[in-house]
Amino acid sequence: MSIVGIIFILYMAFLIGVGYKTMKFNKSQEDYLLAGRKLGPWVTAFSERASGESAWLLLALPGAAISVGLGEAWTVIGITTGIIASWYLIAEKLRKETEKYDALTIPEYLHRKYQDNSNVIRLFSAVIIAFFFTFYVSAQFHASGKVINSLFGLSPVNGITIGAAVIISYTLMGGFFAVAWTDLLQGILMIGTLVILPLAGFLELQGSEYTLSDDLLQIGESNASFTMGREGLAAVSVILGGLSWGLGYLGQPHLVIRYMAIRNPNEVKKARNIAILWALPGITGAFLIGLVALNYFGPEYFNYFDVEQAMPLLAVELLPPVFAGLLISGAVAAMMSTADSQLLVSTSAITEDFIHQYLGKNMSNKALVRLSRFTIVILGLFSFGIAILSELQERNIFGVVSYAWSGLGSAFGPALLLSLWWSGTTRKGIIAGLLTGFLTTIIWANTELKLIVTERLVSFVFAFLMVVIISHLDKEKT
Repeated sequence: MSIVGIIFILYMAFLIGVGYKTMKFNKSQEDYLLAGRKLGPWVTAFSERASGESAWLLLALPGAAISVGLGEAWTVIGITTGIIASWYLIAEKLRKETEKYDALTIPEYLHRKYQDNSNVIRLFSAVIIAFFFTFYVSAQFHASGKVINSLFGLSPVNGITIGAAVIISYTLMGGFFAVAWTDLLQGILMIGTLVILPLAGFLELQGSEYTLSDDLLQIGESNASFTMGREGLAAVSVILGGLSWGLGYLGQPHLVIRYMAIRNPNEVKKARNIAILWALPGITGAFLIGLVALNYFGPEYFNYFDVEQAMPLLAVELLPPVFAGLLISGAVAAMMSTADSQLLVSTSAITEDFIHQYLGKNMSNKALVRLSRFTIVILGLFSFGIAILSELQERNIFGVVSYAWSGLGSAFGPALLLSLWWSGTTRKGIIAGLLTGFLTTIIWANTELKLIVTERLVSFVFAFLMVVIISHLDKEKT
């Protein structure tokens, strides 16, 4: 077995060990779901970044840079802007508000703030979270199959099985304590991958007879254009489509839960600065990895290899085995840190918001934690099934993540933003926003309209307007 493979296996074993060691800290539902609100700024920032930038950042975004070209630069700008906006607009206010209302989850916060005696907010939120996170987690499992396939030559299906087993195991045991502390290491590995690999590629390509422009033009003229060769309104659509990725950061439950878990609201500013300093080189680096891989291997290479495997292929080719093993483990870190967080948030929606609160089942802390672990296994198996199906149908990770990102961001983003910043928001407005973001994403993503304007933009704008309009009408009646 290669050194790269040995390092990868040792890293997987380490994650399982962390999960086992942190089992003893989970004495209550708050411990299991929010790490007892005891996270420091460094852990919070790296955990938020590692969870926010899933396998799509290290696999799908470089792949999109290869297949789409310079037009994906707008995605880089949109993502970076969204991260900054979320930390400034959501983080500190949400930390204070959720402690004020003694809320462990986003649905519970919205329910208590707007005194939703009908429990509709909890019900709709649980359905939305469970539905979209099943797809999102499946994308991480799917990505694990691609990485393991490139490392060991195992079939993608076997790779998906191994990745899913590791992710479910350590999340099951350690809860949010395991997730947050492994995220700290995984965030370091990821930023190392995103900075070192493109730099190594640029150094290797010095004096190359082929230019990046030549390679992009060889794929197609549109790849060498920042608007994908389009003009007028079509060009605007390309730009808005990339920038719209930033909107999702305002409402991703697995990210904003990090803001809720920081031990002191006064430490949000420090955590915010760390997260932004991670994001600026990190997001740009992922895009550059794709362009470097295209220039290094050449366009014809990707007629035979999956573009979403560009990062591990480039790492093995350019770096010493030890470094390659560590950086490829960073790719696996990306998918795992997102999948574990999403499993926990989905679990909290079902156990805390639906079973415990909506159905009114009074249970001890020990029973709730046991129920949460059982739910993680069930949700993990559902996601595993979808990942296998995606592989068999040759769906790309980018498309699946875009769908889930849109649904979650547009359902919860406008509701959270307006609940924190606009006193005119009402219970009916929140319900309308949740439903609009959810349904618009599903409908729009399954029509040809998405080719004109992405569902990420349309669903967010519609949901935002519905919260404002319905809240205004509701106020007039009272």
